Amino acid sequence: MHLKKIYPLVIILFFQNMILFGQVSPEIENNSTKKLPFQSGEWFEFRIHYGIFNASYASIKLVNDTINGVPVLHAKGYGRTTGLARLFFKLEDYYDTYFDEKKVIPYWFIRNIYEGGYTKNLEINFDHKKNIALVNNKKNNTKATFNIAENAQDLLSAFYYLRAFYPNEKMEIDQTFSVNMFFDSENYIFKMKYIGKELLSTKFGKIKCMKFRPYVQSGRVFREKESVTLWITDDGNKVPIRLQAELAIGAIVADLYNFKNLKYPFKIIMN
Repeated sequence: MHLKKIYPLVIILFFQNMILFGQVSPEIENNSTKKLPFQSGEWFEFRIHYGIFNASYASIKLVNDTINGVPVLHAKGYGRTTGLARLFFKLEDYYDTYFDEKKVIPYWFIRNIYEGGYTKNLEINFDHKKNIALVNNKKNNTKATFNIAENAQDLLSAFYYLRAFYPNEKMEIDQTFSVNMFFDSENYIFKMKYIGKELLSTKFGKIKCMKFRPYVQSGRVFREKESVTLWITDDGNKVPIRLQAELAIGAIVADLYNFKNLKYPFKIIMN
């Protein structure tokens, strides 16, 4: 696989597969008193590398905001190639989502990317009462309306939605989860399997984690259907610590590199 095809995949794979995909019951969804595992000011930076190449960095920041006077949470995602990779393949990906503070469902999603000359600039407005999404392709100056599934999530809102409601102590080994997603102009269901718990060695020390396997399509990119592994902190924050994807050639690894303003103490077992 050519390296120039790897770098866009690095960013997309990271944002898609660090998410905890789970099926949330209506009773939980409407529970507005539930304590969320995140807060305004939370910030993560992840280092993403392909073999010996330090390919990219990705960051996500959460802030308070408003839409039409209604308080929302605004998540800002950013990914870029770095170092030698940037010299021959420049990648700048920006993602924004504005989502409900209590239900954690998206109202407005923005994807503005530059990947080696390929560009895309989309805005998606979600109407959850009518279960439709209005996609505004700003690059082509076109608009289209699509039907969406109930409580459909975008690429970033899903990260917070599932951190809010999953995982939980009722999960069993090999239990699978799924969530309704809407990305660009397509509806799809992404699935994940819970593997168990593991004490993971990281740059911060040893951290108690929960381990998951997202289902991906095997073939030209991934070695197998279960080629991706995700580790999440087994604490109140539910932070993605590491993602590893076995590709047809080599592997992508994304590690938590820096963080700020977590809601709960970051539990580390010192080496």
